[in-house]
Amino acid sequence: MKRPRILILGAAGRDFHNFNVVYRDDPAWEVAAFTAAQIPNIAGRRYPPDLAGRLYPEGIPIHPETDLEVLIERLRIDEVVFSYSDVSHEEVMHRASRALAKGAHFRLLSARSTMLASRRPVIAVLAARTGSGKSPVTRRIAQLVREAGLRPGIVRHPMPYGDLSRQAVQRFATRADLQEARCTIEEREEYEPHLAMGNVVYAGVDYERILRRVEEESDLIVWDGGNNDTSFYRADLEVVVLDPHRAGHERTYHPGEVNFLRADVFVIGKVDTADPTKVAQVKRTAREGNPRALQVEAEFPIQVELPERLRGKRVLVIEDGPTLTHGGMAFGAGVLAARKYGASELVDPRPYAVGSLRETFLRYPHLDRVLPAVGYGPDQCRELEETIRRTPCDGIVVATPVDLREIVRIDQPCARVTYGLREIGRPSLSEALRGVIGKAKRP
Repeated sequence: MKRPRILILGAAGRDFHNFNVVYRDDPAWEVAAFTAAQIPNIAGRRYPPDLAGRLYPEGIPIHPETDLEVLIERLRIDEVVFSYSDVSHEEVMHRASRALAKGAHFRLLSARSTMLASRRPVIAVLAARTGSGKSPVTRRIAQLVREAGLRPGIVRHPMPYGDLSRQAVQRFATRADLQEARCTIEEREEYEPHLAMGNVVYAGVDYERILRRVEEESDLIVWDGGNNDTSFYRADLEVVVLDPHRAGHERTYHPGEVNFLRADVFVIGKVDTADPTKVAQVKRTAREGNPRALQVEAEFPIQVELPERLRGKRVLVIEDGPTLTHGGMAFGAGVLAARKYGASELVDPRPYAVGSLRETFLRYPHLDRVLPAVGYGPDQCRELEETIRRTPCDGIVVATPVDLREIVRIDQPCARVTYGLREIGRPSLSEALRGVIGKAKRP
């Protein structure tokens, strides 16, 4: 009997996980290829044989998603499996239509079918969109776990942009570990704040092997989700962050709406900077769409180092890259800080962008007077550094989660912007987590 031939549409993360969990060891299917989108420098590589398993001794090729129709014909594809996150429902269906028009089935794997079970309690931190504020929520949860006398193991959604075989299972406990692994800006933005708290972070490609490692070293696992993807692990509690700056997106993006409908707890963040009518809209949508979920409200207060460098100045604002690109935001904490402290002008970096940053601005035309800190490898870091050097301004607003000055050279005066989390009223995160923390404490 002919094995159906599968093409997995991905972005170097969820696609590999879906393959590992659903297809790798099942001879009923034949995965002919992956495609790559969202992340640069993935297409043209192969998923290596040591990760692909015994059924794929030569590994699996990775092609550009732009070649979808050609691949369906040339590789005789029977079924296309969509496997990446933070895409509008409309965009998902455009890909479905392209596959169906060429005669292939189109499939979405369920969240449950791709979740691994742990023998430790799991709290999953998820979101409706990239840039909603998962990171401060995750850190607050890790703090509460530590205050309860437990060891949290932070498992981060994959960002395997280098040698996939070497990155199969990664463990980061110190900054030296990050340097040894040659982590990108995106990785360091997520890992360094946890390391500063004393947390150990795990990531990689093979999330079953990662799970078994973290189970040995932790009392409770905190899944630190990326984009608006669903959790790779079956969670005792799913905490989903909603962003009132993008009210309505919780019902119009995939798989963010899956998280919205599955949530046990909503954290409605940024209530200190969002339009109050939008905050009310998100609260109402959450209450009507998922009435069983608790609602926790939170401010994300902004702190600025050397705010005097902003007042009356022409500044270049550098924001978290994925929030602006995948997340579709036109601004972040840096723009809010520049406005609050009286910057006279936000300088437009687009005329001075070099290399792939020029392509980023063309691909994301909503970006205006802000520079996304994209840095998926050494070449992009050099291009980012050169773009900053060329942009005429009085100073730089560094609003990336990691201090960008430690990664690229910046000669202009800098004002560093960070933000935290402050819960408002009740219920609190502490109350929402009480049952799971109690479960972890029981022998």
